[in-house]
Amino acid sequence: MAAVVVGVAILLVVVQIVAMAAGFQGPLTSLAGDFVATPKSASVPWAGLALALVGISARRRVIALAAAVGIDIVFAAVRAFRGGVLTVGNGPTIVLTGLVLIAWLRWSGADRRNALHAAGLGALLILATKIGDTWLHFTANALPNVWDQYALVADRALGSPSWVLGRAVEAAGPVGYNVLHWVYIELPVAAIAVAIWQLRNVASTGIWPTHYLVRTFLVLGLIGPVIYMLFPVVGPIFAFGSEGGAYSMGDYWPDVNPPIDQPQPMPFDDFTPRNCMPSMHTAWALALFLHSRRGPVWLRWGGTVWLLCTLTATLGFGYHYGVDLIVGAMLCLTVESALRDPERGWGWFRIRLVGGGALAFAGLMLSYRLLAETLAEHPAPSGILLVGVLAAMVAGYWVTFFPPAWWSRGDDDASSTPELSQGELVDRAV
Repeated sequence: MAAVVVGVAILLVVVQIVAMAAGFQGPLTSLAGDFVATPKSASVPWAGLALALVGISARRRVIALAAAVGIDIVFAAVRAFRGGVLTVGNGPTIVLTGLVLIAWLRWSGADRRNALHAAGLGALLILATKIGDTWLHFTANALPNVWDQYALVADRALGSPSWVLGRAVEAAGPVGYNVLHWVYIELPVAAIAVAIWQLRNVASTGIWPTHYLVRTFLVLGLIGPVIYMLFPVVGPIFAFGSEGGAYSMGDYWPDVNPPIDQPQPMPFDDFTPRNCMPSMHTAWALALFLHSRRGPVWLRWGGTVWLLCTLTATLGFGYHYGVDLIVGAMLCLTVESALRDPERGWGWFRIRLVGGGALAFAGLMLSYRLLAETLAEHPAPSGILLVGVLAAMVAGYWVTFFPPAWWSRGDDDASSTPELSQGELVDRAV
């Protein structure tokens, strides 16, 4: 734990120095705003506090929530009096910090351990968003050219779904747009709902599940943004639509597919993030869906609706191409295959999924860059191949970790796979 704390602190300082040198806001500056000024986000601090509360008793939760609400009201009132933005987020940030200090200095035993574990996860969620925001600025500064033309041409093998759903969202009117937009930006809130359900018995039993959603979210957040640097893409509404300004090729999206047959890198501004490839919203929404499968009916339906709405929004708002979503889903399934059911060890069942997923991910990315014209010239077989690669990964993952009754596993799986995971056994016992 000490090593993790020191490592995170060093990372924050390094990223802050790089941000200051580049002339944009760093994670520590943004975090200071959450404490004493205007929070960067209203929902993320509350999501972090909600996650931290799973590690303490019901009585302490009520006290912490009351304190956070009270502090938020005071800060919001002062901001409104001064003519500032009417938002919230200071209260949960301050209370989460106080919870860590109180647990560290005054509590002991299982109370202290569970509280620090949960509070650490909540703090990591908040800090990860701060570092992620800074990283997005860095991608724009470090990568002057974008590869949207390659993604655009390759996407024709899938029927250019962003253009199709873009017109559908326009036809849905402001109600449909606002619903999808809320789902899109509030993905952390849905993730916290799933995580709280998974961790609901931690405070009473002192036992943590072997795998839960927050682990997948954090690992995806570490890997995905690095790949942005390998395939810089800004999205159709920026490269070929109204949001790209002088750097856009024209106002094509979502009505007309740009007449590009020979893709090439195109220069772009120094402030739009190159964060399309892979689609991390797709990866995170799919992880949320997978972790909701073993929950009650309302959670399963919620995970399904959130995934479908997120996929619709990513394409319908012009933020992503269809090819982005395929590699985002492939990344999620590969990471999940490495993390899920750790008590089963690393048998052939896991090696083939993780290795195959990594190879498929790399192959898809290379095909978008090197074979975009070929994919577009032969859309039917190319589209079937692209979707088929993902479908094969989905099938392999599902029969390995969510096997139907008729599925007969190999010897390595049958000898090492319990019917229920350790966390589920604990839940049944409780």
